[in-house]
Amino acid sequence: MMHVRRSPEEIAANRARYEEHQKRGLEFAPRALPGPSPLPAPSIDASAVIHQETIPGGWYWSTKLFRGEAIRIDQAEGNSTVALVAWNAADTSERINLVDTAKVQWTTALGKGRVVFSDMGRVMFSMIEDSSGAHDCLMGGSTAASNAEKYPGEKTRNTRDNLILVAGKLGLDRRDLPGVLNLFAPVRLAEAGGFGWRGKRSNSGDYVELRAEMDMLVGFSNCPHPLDPDPTYQPKPVVIIRFRTATPVADDLCRTATAEAVRGFENNARMQA
Repeated sequence: MMHVRRSPEEIAANRARYEEHQKRGLEFAPRALPGPSPLPAPSIDASAVIHQETIPGGWYWSTKLFRGEAIRIDQAEGNSTVALVAWNAADTSERINLVDTAKVQWTTALGKGRVVFSDMGRVMFSMIEDSSGAHDCLMGGSTAASNAEKYPGEKTRNTRDNLILVAGKLGLDRRDLPGVLNLFAPVRLAEAGGFGWRGKRSNSGDYVELRAEMDMLVGFSNCPHPLDPDPTYQPKPVVIIRFRTATPVADDLCRTATAEAVRGFENNARMQA
């Protein structure tokens, strides 16, 4: 491993920047987050819709998403978990990072008002609407082995293999796959340790809207979560709508809710300058 020697001036500058961030974080009063978005989902103006795709149960899809656009993921026909991955379209070595997303925001409970970070400390998505509040950012998706154990003798598709196919079609490979964000999966850490499926399943018709904060390649897999209590493999179709959304206002909740989000968007601004 190569070690980079830094000058005393660089070390002092980095230390000063860290102390300034720490001071701002301690002085920052986080904004209260709202409750779940209303049901049923309001209609999206037809003039704003760019594309609509239905992903059948067990299948996958990918799209390019430009900064300022948004996607709605809608459980239109019943309960289903959607695994999502994303890469910076300009540099696919930058990818979604769910561990940092939880660590930087001090919570695994993602919902309206939160943001999703990349592994470079930049914001990839803002969660602008969310009727569910039941998402898993830590456990990962299903595999051939987990499905074989859970659904013995059944022919099934799984998240890992689906996303390998997504990566291949985008010119990437399995080594480029990041951890997945499982939407509509009420997974929480148990007090005694380990993961558990806690609370009710999402409502039929639950939806999430994610605003893109950089140009991205985004992949989806529509397969049951490994902890889904339903013993039968029966994922329902989900609808994904890509649409143009309004330019964020100065006090946009996602951009101003926490000191960590503010810093993330400062990093975005440096990249986009």
